[in-house]
Amino acid sequence: MEVAVLAIIFGSIFGVFYLYFSSRNKERLALIEKGADASIFNIGKRSGASWKVIVINLAFLLMGIGLGVFIANILDTYSNLNEDAVYPAMIFLMAGAGLYIGYTQTKKALDD
Repeated sequence: MEVAVLAIIFGSIFGVFYLYFSSRNKERLALIEKGADASIFNIGKRSGASWKVIVINLAFLLMGIGLGVFIANILDTYSNLNEDAVYPAMIFLMAGAGLYIGYTQTKKALDD
């Protein structure tokens, strides 16, 4: 059962990436055949800013997950809440908060 779930997950991830890159390649080939300029493929790319976005968002996501586990452990220890509900709820809540903070910090960093 676990093997089937893992196969489905990895197959889905592979399928998404395959469709993305193959459709992008077909679209670019069609534009090149029509005589479009190759510089249109670089429109919208910021120079060197993409790694900042990834690092900031990943850092805040991981901090949010860690904080969620910590708060869930405190709630589990000092309250009568159900352990099976507290941990996922706090992890997802704090991960979402971390992503939001990462988004706002990224927006602020790119505006500078």
